[in-house]
Amino acid sequence: MVGWLAGTLMVLALGMAVWCLVSAARDKPVQAVHLIGMAVVEAGLLAQVVTAFVQMARGEEPAEKATFIGYLLGSLVVLPVGAFLGAGERSKWGSVAAGIACLTVPVVILRMQDLWNGI
Repeated sequence: MVGWLAGTLMVLALGMAVWCLVSAARDKPVQAVHLIGMAVVEAGLLAQVVTAFVQMARGEEPAEKATFIGYLLGSLVVLPVGAFLGAGERSKWGSVAAGIACLTVPVVILRMQDLWNGI
């Protein structure tokens, strides 16, 4: 895994989580700008997936390959589900759902880094 890409994605996802949860605290639903921000993070996650598969094709491998691939592909699912729930629920709870999805991304990335480094 590329360290700077993982770090950038974690910061962006945490920023999105704060933004969504502040909107929830203000009783605001998910807006289009929230969804655009989540899409930017998702694009970064897609770049991370492609990079990881290229590195694995070159011979670099994580400690537990199957688990790593599961986390890698699962990371692509979290934000679209959160965005779907957030956009579908037009109350503050939609913003909470989107915020929790964004909070999940750094946790998944940290776990992938642990697997990649053999921890």
